[in-house]
Amino acid sequence: MTDAKTDAIPGTDRPGFDRRLLPPMMLGSVLNPINSTIISVALVPIGTALGAPVSQTAWLVSALYLATSLGQPVVGRLIDLFGPRRLFLISTSLVGVAGVVGTLAPNLGVLIVARVLLGFGTCAGYPAAMALLRSEARRTGRDSPGGVLTALAVANQTIAVIGPLLGGLLIAAGGWRATFALNVPLAVAAVLLGLWRLPRTVPAPGEPRPAAARLDLPGMALFAATLTSLLLFLMNLHPRDWYLLLIAAAAGTAFALRELRATDPFIDLRVLGGNTPLIATYGRALVAYVVSYAFLYGFSQWTEEGYGLSPFHAGLAQIPMFLMAIGVSILSGRRKGVRAKLLTGAVGQIVACLLILTLSGKSPFWTLPLVALVFGVPQGLNNLALQNSVYFQADPDRIASSAGLLRTFAYLGSMVASSATAASFGRHADTAGMHHLAWVMLGAGVLYLLLTVSDRTLGRATAADAQPAK
Repeated sequence: MTDAKTDAIPGTDRPGFDRRLLPPMMLGSVLNPINSTIISVALVPIGTALGAPVSQTAWLVSALYLATSLGQPVVGRLIDLFGPRRLFLISTSLVGVAGVVGTLAPNLGVLIVARVLLGFGTCAGYPAAMALLRSEARRTGRDSPGGVLTALAVANQTIAVIGPLLGGLLIAAGGWRATFALNVPLAVAAVLLGLWRLPRTVPAPGEPRPAAARLDLPGMALFAATLTSLLLFLMNLHPRDWYLLLIAAAAGTAFALRELRATDPFIDLRVLGGNTPLIATYGRALVAYVVSYAFLYGFSQWTEEGYGLSPFHAGLAQIPMFLMAIGVSILSGRRKGVRAKLLTGAVGQIVACLLILTLSGKSPFWTLPLVALVFGVPQGLNNLALQNSVYFQADPDRIASSAGLLRTFAYLGSMVASSATAASFGRHADTAGMHHLAWVMLGAGVLYLLLTVSDRTLGRATAADAQPAK
């Protein structure tokens, strides 16, 4: 429970959503994507400055993904127990520490540590936003977060557009260290907004056990071991790393046994196992992000190596995708239900993959932004629909950890996409490799469509409560 206060909705005696929560929610939620996108233009100058090859600087990307994949559900569970304010302030403070460490890093190892700190520090923003939405729904009696969820989606997609450009400007002005220093003022702003705007959590009346006593530390540790070993295997698929799968299986089995017996499990597998719609949403998220990240990783590499564009022009070719995604999110965000969004997104992915199969090194340039434009439709719809699905399908008391798990499955998809891209291209991102990757993407897109068509529960959770946000 929180002590938020707001004015009533004009013309009614019902309280409205507390708009004062929006600034910290928006800033907190973009801390992760801004650090994910800026690093893309900083890898080359970092490698040059520190004398590190591409195989080593790649860990600057993987370190943040690993930390975020693990941290999102863990921090989300802590938010469920202790409230969003406390965890938001701690995590965003860690972002500032990571910014200082990265700015002053003498070598690549310390820089990787800074990225790990950034991964954990940016974990609270999205789960905290979802928890605040749920608490506001309880306070106002209006389960209609459509406008706010749309704003979160648009904010993240906007960062995807300006992140690389901002990174380039920072590097031009102050070198690659400026991309880490940026986190210091962002963290200060987030902490101040959190102190000023986020409500304090009031213990729920009649709660039999204090929040600290409900922490499932063994479950969290086993979850970390399972996920870390699985992600390390997916990051570099090779038969010699089979032992990582064995560790993941053993740790996963121990995790399941622990959670089924725990009084207050970290992830309540008994409830989750009975929540088929939420499990289906997580499955859709994984395959959807396989397609999304494979396009982001693979298409940009092919436009440079296989088609012959400069990095600058390759980036310009993808701008239509982000602009289309923003427009689609804004137009569809206030409409009820998710089934139509998911179906259209699935079809959009399939059409985009089929268009990629028609491309070659001699295709007209206009075909490249056309493909990106088509891909923008599922980008805008899928992100929003999956986010809305989790909001309505998850246990309200575990909304933050459930939102964190959505991001974990998204990053699992990104790891699969990265491995598929590496296997398809080998040493050179040629047209044959792009077509091979497109077939993989097409298979994932068809699976996404089948998962959506066969799910008869879609729309039921939102139909009764979702009304246009005011």
